[in-house]
Amino acid sequence: MDRYNFLVVGGDLRQIYLAEKLARTHKVCIYGTDRKMLSSDAVTYTDTLDGISADYTVLPVPASNDGATVNAPLYDKAVTLSSVADCTDRNGIIFGGKITTAAGIILRKNGAATEDYLEREELSVLNAVATSEGAIQLAMEETATTIFGRKILITGFGRIAKTLARVLVAMGAKVTVCVRKKSDIVWAEICGCKGVHISHLRTAAKDADIIFNTIPTVIMGEEILSAVKSNALLIDLASKPGGVDFGTAGKLGIKTIWALSLPGKIAPVTSGEIIADTILGILEERRCSDG
Repeated sequence: MDRYNFLVVGGDLRQIYLAEKLARTHKVCIYGTDRKMLSSDAVTYTDTLDGISADYTVLPVPASNDGATVNAPLYDKAVTLSSVADCTDRNGIIFGGKITTAAGIILRKNGAATEDYLEREELSVLNAVATSEGAIQLAMEETATTIFGRKILITGFGRIAKTLARVLVAMGAKVTVCVRKKSDIVWAEICGCKGVHISHLRTAAKDADIIFNTIPTVIMGEEILSAVKSNALLIDLASKPGGVDFGTAGKLGIKTIWALSLPGKIAPVTSGEIIADTILGILEERRCSDG
């Protein structure tokens, strides 16, 4: 097996565990994080990018929040995307999650390619598992009740919603799924849920003890939220801009949580290792295609 030279930059705990997973079989240098959080001697920490040259560079999720610097919440200095590009071999790849158009232009300035690992199906599916487990954990902590017997509403029926629905049904919850497509209603019913069209969302929301939204566009405004029980819990799992009018929910006294990036918060070890495995899988595919 080829031994690659990786540079891991920025991010949260997922990047730490990703680096340690990669270091089991490859050379790994890490920058832009908290050195004290490293537990593997196989990972080399550097406090400067001067003189660093990597075959492949790994950025976090998201790769950048502003299109100019690396997302590095555990580091007290700004790390520019340009400096990362300068450390990566022109024939190499810069990996990252949610790489924007602006960030991609900077990262590719010297010839290296970019690869958004969040677009890989295998990663999306496994992330959905972590998100679902985290959402259920959050619901149990915030309600101090069991899931068994609860009336639960899920909006949307993508990867996360499907995984979440299956687990909730297995735990004995009474699950209703609110969707747009007739085919999704059928699939929801096959999974043991009640399927309803999104046009009936207000009615479906009335009886719910817990509501999970997975649709990344605001579908819960005042008309819908005014029907929600005052003691219900609303957890928004959707990416920005989310699916809930949080201002209105607050005025109505509905307990609402926007649970972004759950995999990194509740299962950073698993999430980091999943990303590492995905990156290695991409490189293996490229190696095989090159003959």
